[in-house]
Amino acid sequence: MASNQEVRDRINAALEQIRPYLIEDGGDVELVDLSKDFIAKIELKGNCTSCSMNSMTFKNGIIDSITKAVPEVKSVEAINFKVFQPGL
Repeated sequence: MASNQEVRDRINAALEQIRPYLIEDGGDVELVDLSKDFIAKIELKGNCTSCSMNSMTFKNGIIDSITKAVPEVKSVEAINFKVFQPGL
């Protein structure tokens, strides 16, 4: 089983793949925490925090990138905004 640091490093590598697109729009992303049971806490920064597309960016960009690159991750959670869910 991969160590917490190995998983953290692979998450950061996955984020590096999408970071240029976020920076291009004035935003950024950071892995803030990774729990013992591999739940990643992510913070959007800059323009990403108030962008109307941040839910799509988070779900289709960040979560997809992390879960494809790091299958050990059980969940990816945003810490500084709520992901829009229709009907709620």
